[in-house]
Amino acid sequence: MKAHLALLAFAAACIAASDPEGERLLSQRTLSMPVLGVAPTSLHDMFNDKRGGSRPHEAIDIMAPRGTPVLAVDDGQVAKLFLSKPGGMTVYHFDPTGRLAYYYAHLNQYAPGLKEGMPLKRGQLLGYVGTSGNADPGAPHLHFGVFKLGPQKQWWKGDPVNPYPALRNAAVVTALR
Repeated sequence: MKAHLALLAFAAACIAASDPEGERLLSQRTLSMPVLGVAPTSLHDMFNDKRGGSRPHEAIDIMAPRGTPVLAVDDGQVAKLFLSKPGGMTVYHFDPTGRLAYYYAHLNQYAPGLKEGMPLKRGQLLGYVGTSGNADPGAPHLHFGVFKLGPQKQWWKGDPVNPYPALRNAAVVTALR
């Protein structure tokens, strides 16, 4: 029985592990903080935390007051604006190489004029912190994830990459462009 439990724990750890190739790609990007005024020192690595019992988080939550501007962490383009039950109002943003996707969830609203396919510049307004989807209404935050895209560049599918190491050194944005 102990061997079976150890095997299950190992399998769960492998599923939640960050993709090494994705980590390499992300380490080559220079990111800015995705929430206006938030310092990297306030972040916590929760990539491997469990949600809903056994599901890996595969992202970090950046706490901020409702309505705080959410900004593009990198240049690239808006791949998809999507409304889902777990993520609520979301933005999928592809990096300039088309190999990484940035995922912004639980938004309160989108930035005026934000459209799928439009080019993005680092620091550009995407939307505002909120609690849409399955977020606790009393804890507004940005759920921020990164994943390495496959060859088909499917915005909804990829290998998770821990964003925490890249954001530890991210530039703090203190004013909108």
